[in-house]
Amino acid sequence: MSYQTFDLMVNEKIAHLQLNRPEAYNSMSREFWREFPDAIRALDTTAEARVLVISSTGKHFCAGMDLAVFTQPDPDMFQGEAGRRAEGMRRLVQQLQACFSVLEEVRMPVLIAVQGGCIGGALDLVCASDMRYCTQDAFFTVKETELGMTADLGTLQRLPQLIAPGLARELAYTGRKMLAAEALTSGFVNEVFDDPDQMLTGVMQIAELISQRSPLAVTGCKQMINYARDHSTADSLSYMATWQAGMFQPADMMQTFAAKMSGKQPDFEGLRPIKAAFTE
Repeated sequence: MSYQTFDLMVNEKIAHLQLNRPEAYNSMSREFWREFPDAIRALDTTAEARVLVISSTGKHFCAGMDLAVFTQPDPDMFQGEAGRRAEGMRRLVQQLQACFSVLEEVRMPVLIAVQGGCIGGALDLVCASDMRYCTQDAFFTVKETELGMTADLGTLQRLPQLIAPGLARELAYTGRKMLAAEALTSGFVNEVFDDPDQMLTGVMQIAELISQRSPLAVTGCKQMINYARDHSTADSLSYMATWQAGMFQPADMMQTFAAKMSGKQPDFEGLRPIKAAFTE
């Protein structure tokens, strides 16, 4: 499928979604909010890709919400009875939150490659990914605070889980920029590259390694790490045991051992596509 706000391709089990509006700093237009979650879910549904890389074009990774969304809002947001208006606003925010939560829900790992600015809503997106990488000129900012509003699409919930809570609070309260060097030392990004080309090459190499592993083992890792983040150690260990009791089968391990003996790369069976219930 073709999209207005990004390009999407799948090659050798690696999906690459690249934001393609550099003239608008890849800001998130109304079309983006419709296209992005649909594209991510479609990748998960087909199971064609085993890992997803998200990058962008131009000077900045993404400037966050497109200004047109703010300057030309839906008039119903500010009209009508107060309680119903508030309920509608809450539902809208939840719908937008779901656009990024899908990155956690899909079975494949999500890797983000950031150059230049990662601003506002873009940081919400990046925080929902599995791993983050950036260039030396990259910076990250909770821009909403500077604009007079509270970030509401996931940064405040996820960022304190990724870096020291005190630093997350400082970034949120001040809206200041976190530069690449600080992002690396704080553990927010895995690696800093000299330029976008070097970064994309490095990230694709990591994606290729992931794509060569058992997709069942990889998705199990993602499920367990995300579960452990939100639950106690005891609950997480119990869930791990239950997962292993149902999902652990010897086929992939035996294939790995056979491949090592033959000196060849194992060719694991992919995860099954997701189908609607009771369809043929």
